[in-house]
Amino acid sequence: MTTLAVHVNAPPARMVRRGRLSWVAGAALLVSALALLPLAFVVWVGVQSGWDVVAALVFRPRVGELLLNTTALVVLTVPVCIVLSLALAWLTERSDLPGARWWSWVAAAPLAVPAFVHSYAWISVAPGMHGLWAAVLISVAAYFPFVYLPIAAALRRLDPAMEDAAASLGLSPWAVFVRVVLPQMRLAIWGGALLVGLHLLAEYGLFVTIRFDTFTTAIVDQFQSTYNGPAANMLAGVLVICCFGLLGLEAGTRGRERYARVGSGSARQVPVQALGRWSLLCLLLPVVTALLSLGVPMVTLSRWLWAGGAAVWNLPELLPAVWQTLLLAGLGAALTTVAAVPMAWLSIRAPGKLQRWVEGANYLAGALPGIVVALALVTITVRVARPLYQTVFTVMLAYALMFLPRALVSLRAGIAQAPKELEQAARSLGRSPLQAMWQITMRLAAPGAASGYAMVFLAITTELTATLLLAPNGTQTLATAFWAHSSEIDYAGAAPYALLMVLLSLPLTWLLYIQSRLVAGR
Repeated sequence: MTTLAVHVNAPPARMVRRGRLSWVAGAALLVSALALLPLAFVVWVGVQSGWDVVAALVFRPRVGELLLNTTALVVLTVPVCIVLSLALAWLTERSDLPGARWWSWVAAAPLAVPAFVHSYAWISVAPGMHGLWAAVLISVAAYFPFVYLPIAAALRRLDPAMEDAAASLGLSPWAVFVRVVLPQMRLAIWGGALLVGLHLLAEYGLFVTIRFDTFTTAIVDQFQSTYNGPAANMLAGVLVICCFGLLGLEAGTRGRERYARVGSGSARQVPVQALGRWSLLCLLLPVVTALLSLGVPMVTLSRWLWAGGAAVWNLPELLPAVWQTLLLAGLGAALTTVAAVPMAWLSIRAPGKLQRWVEGANYLAGALPGIVVALALVTITVRVARPLYQTVFTVMLAYALMFLPRALVSLRAGIAQAPKELEQAARSLGRSPLQAMWQITMRLAAPGAASGYAMVFLAITTELTATLLLAPNGTQTLATAFWAHSSEIDYAGAAPYALLMVLLSLPLTWLLYIQSRLVAGR
């Protein structure tokens, strides 16, 4: 017998019970406090500089120009990413599109290509590209998978019983999608959109290549050209305010509803929609998207490799870079995913004003440029914890602070679809709270956790500025080696490192993608 999925407005749990802080809330508060370290550094620099200096650095025409550029970039890019991802997710998960499974993998694959490689590729194809519209085009090509992945995962796990009930009441297929399916994906959509927005605020290499000024490019320029710490940190302060704006918009629109299926039996698979004569026309969307997001970078890299020949494959330098990239990315992704679990669980099980403020702290470091996070940790370790300066521990901490939102958003969407009632049933049968959360909720949220791990791994594989400043002496990842060669206009020498970054990322993304489908019963 089929059981209808239910839309539950369950009373939230509490972070504090009987005067005692739960261990989950304690862990979430500890992670959130660490996430505030870079912001505290920016505030500390502002206090040290004094109000007159702060006012002179913030209230000037240059800041207004950067604010206009950054706002226009976010306002144009995020909606395009949402619409494109929704269309691709529906085609690959809900329709009989030819090669739908292959296209779903291709839609996630652009994450394996670093954003700065995207921009180098486009500049090679069209050297005249620069400005806002070029930034929007390349940003969509590089970042739309952040929205596509959570939407596709949410579509994959939806029980079609509610859609059947809506259709039996006379709603058209389009009305069923808008009134039944779309609301259940609100967390995934806004979570992915938030990730895109935060990356747009923090990205440097992509925009400096096409000569589009944002707060991040201005901050890095201040540090690199004049080493003007106060000026750069005041710009970072404005960037934090922009982050608050994004967080407030996301928090105000995602709602408090939970969407989980309860009842006996298991959810059946969603029947695919026949596209019929529209198949070829619909196929154009994934084909064009793949050409823009994967075709252009691959063609450019192939041209660089062909021009460089066998001489660019310097194995004594390439192999250590591959090993160090794998080591740092694997450890960093595992640490970040584990650190995100308490906050993700609280955001679903104990929503409230306090929880949202604590959760918002986790996004702040993700919105700051990597160089600001790195310089904050350099200052703190040199002044307070000198033995930790330029150690693997500090690098891992920087990765966790910078990429926690990726794991958090994916985990939150996964936990939202895990029925709270099953966790309560496990506790009534003798399981401890930790056992119930780990054995029930986290198993059901495994696709979201896998998606978060993959996105953090990919981010660390391509991370540049924090690795340069914080890694122990002698560390050279594929990203740092690529940037060193490309900065010397040695594009052929940089091509093997870029290609290896892509090749390392693709298999892991593929394995995690397959695992998420298996856990979801597909």
